[in-house]
Amino acid sequence: MIRFDNVRKRYAGGHEALKGISFHLNPGELAFLTGHSGAGKSTLLKLIALLERPSSGSILIENRNLGRIPNRQIPHHRRKIGFIFQTPTLLQDRDVFHNVALPLLVAGYHPRDTARRVRAALDQVGLLNKETVRPITLSGGEQQRLGIARAIVSKPPVILADEPTGNLDPELSREIMDLFRRLNDVGVTMMIATHDLELIRSLPYRQIQISQGRIINGETALES
Repeated sequence: MIRFDNVRKRYAGGHEALKGISFHLNPGELAFLTGHSGAGKSTLLKLIALLERPSSGSILIENRNLGRIPNRQIPHHRRKIGFIFQTPTLLQDRDVFHNVALPLLVAGYHPRDTARRVRAALDQVGLLNKETVRPITLSGGEQQRLGIARAIVSKPPVILADEPTGNLDPELSREIMDLFRRLNDVGVTMMIATHDLELIRSLPYRQIQISQGRIINGETALES
């Protein structure tokens, strides 16, 4: 599903964020990306979403080489990926419904189909009764769930999450992780960057540990 082969990322100024990363994530697998701050976790996720491009090496998703995707096709590629940030970027001048609907409106979905998908996504994250309120009235956990609803509304086959529980207390963090587990149970391939090792310690998923731009544990894929 996702394959990195000797991927390097060097920024202007000489900083090398990733140093020969190789791993394979199976279809429908959930894996945690762990490591210290600055280890390269966010950079790795951004490369998958083509928010950035690697300096060398190859990245394949569903056997398609991302290096061969021209810039004009990047928006189409990103529609197949749900990206969840530590702090969701929400539109405060629009209600919950229209925050979730935004990706579908950009993609040109019919209004009737948009409404159906938005309400299904809100129902999945427990916010169906909040569709008419503004994001500013939501709690921190509810805002994060709203960001997740927006990421899953187009039913992408891949979801990436960058420290999605970093700003939440332990109880809310467990709720968000339970939501991710339910999404994975229906076949969504997921990679979640986190530094909260206590939260994921007992979960039965692979951990890919990065240190100073290199994988030091968890490189080998689980059996399909």
